[in-house]
Amino acid sequence: MHQSQPDSHLIETEPFYAPQGQEISLFEAAWVNQLPVLLKGPTGCGKTRFMEHMAWRLKRPLVTVSCHDDLTASDLVGRYLIIGGETRWIDGPLVQAIRTGALCYLDEVVEARKDTTVVIHPLADDRRQLAMEKTGELLSAPEEFCLAISYNPGYQSVLKDLKQSTRQRFVAIDFDYPPPELERDIVVRESGIDDETAVLLVRYAGMTRNLKGNGLEEGASTRLLVHAAKLMISGVDPKTACRSAIAESLTDEPDMLVAVKELGASLF
Repeated sequence: MHQSQPDSHLIETEPFYAPQGQEISLFEAAWVNQLPVLLKGPTGCGKTRFMEHMAWRLKRPLVTVSCHDDLTASDLVGRYLIIGGETRWIDGPLVQAIRTGALCYLDEVVEARKDTTVVIHPLADDRRQLAMEKTGELLSAPEEFCLAISYNPGYQSVLKDLKQSTRQRFVAIDFDYPPPELERDIVVRESGIDDETAVLLVRYAGMTRNLKGNGLEEGASTRLLVHAAKLMISGVDPKTACRSAIAESLTDEPDMLVAVKELGASLF
């Protein structure tokens, strides 16, 4: 069975992150006190970039796992593999993060199976331990280790929600899309687009966000605005860039797609 390697590294160059509130000082205080962190917010609002920035700021490696409904406990903890005719234990990303005192970021944790989520419970309370049943090892997390998870409250349902037994172990930090002026600055910084176009993109995003719950599951994220701006910088005309990078990414429903495209056409 193939064992995928996590994205684990020390981040040498400061990742650009524009704080919206007290999230940096909150995370630092949680890390100092060895408290796990829950990042709440919509898709593409900067949660992953925030984790990259904090890993750089704290000078710790970052291990990122994108959770999905086939993610098993073995995918996180590790498994025995036959390599070169020998049976060898291969650490999973969670165990690698514990051993190296890294920040372990489980992105969209509610997508993982419930029996997988339970594995992190002993790491997210005073014990800060992980029992590895297959090897008989009991791992204690070093002071530098931090467990962070994220989820999007807007996508939750009865079947996919974060249990109280899980969420009440974490310090929660709430994220949202930046205010218009800051979002414009982010789009300019990340893409190189001019201020005027960035203002129009942010206005377009606001229009789509107003449709949330009225045909759209979610409005345009800051990430999608940056994608559209990069296409424009490369010579794609604004209407086509907005259609491809924003409208088509938000919905497949024909009538809603037409409506979202028309919003873009009214600005560009």
